[in-house]
Amino acid sequence: MATDKMIQVTLTKSPIGASPAQKKVVQALGLRKMNQTVELIDSPVTRGAINKVSHLLTVTE
Repeated sequence: MATDKMIQVTLTKSPIGASPAQKKVVQALGLRKMNQTVELIDSPVTRGAINKVSHLLTVTE
């Protein structure tokens, strides 16, 4: 799996006012705190989750 592309996802806005479904997506991505960054494998599943809450995140390739 070392050859898979990785992306960095940072939580830049609070999910407090978001819908419960969007809060669960943020949690599923592994993000808990503001300005927390996680590295995820770049896959269609991950991209779909990021698209659901793109207004709360910053993505770096």
